[in-house]
Amino acid sequence: GIYASFTQWNLVNDPQWVGLANYQTILFDKSSTFHFQFVNGLKNTLFYVVFMVPLLVIVPLLIAVALENKQVKFKSVFQGILYIPGLISVSAAALIWSLIFHSKLGITSNLFGTDFSWAAKQPYAWFLVLVISLWGGVGGNMIIYRSAIAGVSEDLYEAAKIDGANSFQQFTKITLPAIRFPLIYTFVMTTAGCFNVFAQPLMMTKGGPKQGTHVLMMYIRSLAFGSGESIAGMASAMAVLLGLIILVISAAQYYVMNRNAD
Repeated sequence: GIYASFTQWNLVNDPQWVGLANYQTILFDKSSTFHFQFVNGLKNTLFYVVFMVPLLVIVPLLIAVALENKQVKFKSVFQGILYIPGLISVSAAALIWSLIFHSKLGITSNLFGTDFSWAAKQPYAWFLVLVISLWGGVGGNMIIYRSAIAGVSEDLYEAAKIDGANSFQQFTKITLPAIRFPLIYTFVMTTAGCFNVFAQPLMMTKGGPKQGTHVLMMYIRSLAFGSGESIAGMASAMAVLLGLIILVISAAQYYVMNRNAD
């Protein structure tokens, strides 16, 4: 992929070396379609990351903490219900949610008396993408957090109660520090996964109105494997740039969270 990013290649003929031409076009040639695709795709991808990562870290954490409460019954049942969506393929999940939000047949349209295509209007198109992503992504992180919380000694909570600490103080002073490494792991891996988002916006919105939910991975795939002649060299350059962005951000996250943990 790195080698291909320095070439002009259609996946059929031999790649022709062009040096940094692909990167110059993508980054600096504002009149180029490829520059627009990269900028628009990266902007939409960043939008998804900024909204989705906190949800996929905080919501599973709160659920895991709630399920550890001794007063909660049928914990395994609730955990199973929340984990099952992560086992369903994105295409099947997209079909289910597309029917739920269908402009004519959907439950939401009939319940609220609306008659419009959710995927064709903003911010509803993004809402669909975020809903299906959260629905399918909560279970995995929740399992990690539950396993980590279960390893925290009960003696710490008993001592905190004796000292007069309330539930919130116990959560911030005992639970969070005790599970900081699983938190770092899920935060970094969830961020990397969100940067690689592809199936949800493709299946739910087809890129959305005015390419408003067209993420970078969709452009990369379209250039390399879409209809017409492949532009694999340009697609590879975009993929390399995306990989570098993920690498830098993940390293920064790991460094900052590790330093704060120390």
